Amino acid sequence: MNKATDNNRQLAIFGGEKTIKKDFASYRSIGDEEEKAAIEVIKSGVLSKFLGCWHDDFYGGPKVREFEKCAAEFFKVKYAITVNSLTSGLIAAVGAIGIEPGDEVIVTPWTMSATATAILHWNGIPVFADIDRDTYNLCPSSIQDRISHKTKAIIVADIFGQSADMDEIMSIAHKHNLKVISDTAQAPGAKYKSNHAGTCADIGGYSLNYHKHIHTGEGGILVTNDDNLAEKLYLIRNHGEVVVGDKGTKDISNILGYNFRLGEIECAMGITQLKKLNGIIKTRIQLAEQLKKGLEKLEGLTMPLVKANRDHVYYVFPMQVDLNHRGISKEKICKALNTEGVGVSAHYQNIHLLPLYQQKIAYGKKGFPWVKGICEREISYAKGICPIAESLNDKYYLGFPMCAYDLKQNEVNLIIEAFHKVWHNLDKLQESI
Repeated sequence: MNKATDNNRQLAIFGGEKTIKKDFASYRSIGDEEEKAAIEVIKSGVLSKFLGCWHDDFYGGPKVREFEKCAAEFFKVKYAITVNSLTSGLIAAVGAIGIEPGDEVIVTPWTMSATATAILHWNGIPVFADIDRDTYNLCPSSIQDRISHKTKAIIVADIFGQSADMDEIMSIAHKHNLKVISDTAQAPGAKYKSNHAGTCADIGGYSLNYHKHIHTGEGGILVTNDDNLAEKLYLIRNHGEVVVGDKGTKDISNILGYNFRLGEIECAMGITQLKKLNGIIKTRIQLAEQLKKGLEKLEGLTMPLVKANRDHVYYVFPMQVDLNHRGISKEKICKALNTEGVGVSAHYQNIHLLPLYQQKIAYGKKGFPWVKGICEREISYAKGICPIAESLNDKYYLGFPMCAYDLKQNEVNLIIEAFHKVWHNLDKLQESI
């Protein structure tokens, strides 16, 4: 940190010199090892070996199977099933648990849109529950309040890098005979007690999209310990409708198979990436702790809360800012920090407010599946149904995308310096409004 007098400099938003003069390097987990692995596959000539029929190659080629074996061992589960994206994986997961048209699935509004559209894919009805103010994950009491006789499942998102309250959520699920899917796209390698986040649910899933902790460009991994669910996931992944006859599958419900398959090159890279995950997480946590220590005493700024018996792998470093008593909005703070060179964001997601849900139009123009005969009751997506998620997004949330940068300790110190500079000049910001 520079001396306090450095914070007296004019803010960049008012024409002063920026704190961070050079863009941080983009996050990059791919290196020579992945290049070598990809080249070996290319030289082999086997870029994919999947067959969409009942054959040994129905389960893919050697690198697919090796990556799935490595992932199952890493996450300590019976099955790890690769897919070409976690969006595909979530669609497969919702189908695998046996959703019927009109079934309701409780889901968080504070997530990427695919978490909920996976429900619509099977003509299920998303029902949004509110989130925990401190962790941004689904609130168990709000889940309980949303359960109806049509509720079939819960989709949890381990948002920003920390697991949801899975003991409470699984207890609610068991009480009401519900399945649980965990969207752990942003928290691979995070722990919940002694388990990996994502493995406490009936089906969990991790993203291998290019800006996640580890990646294969695009891709995903589904995990489960349930034999029947695993078999359905395999079938949905790979043209299951033409496989079930020869395979002798009895329950063919929701086996509308797709090409959700991940290729040999991606899986070869994934094997190497998985070996790096623990080291990446360790570094990310150290940098986040450095950032937290440097910012925790700033007025009106709340640091991320990490609950007991779990850790946080910081896909995003989520904060809350409340300077309303000074008449300073978080948008003003965000703009000042952006101008200093800190890429914070003042908003995340309230997906229940997207036009899709506001107009209740998913298939065609007649409101399907929210139509009589499919949807049994009126489902509200009006603003106000998730007051905590909405107020955080509108008034308090401020997030720094740890996932975007390959940060070093000195760069974290520059971020801290920029925050202190903005806070030292709050009076000037207030006067500028």
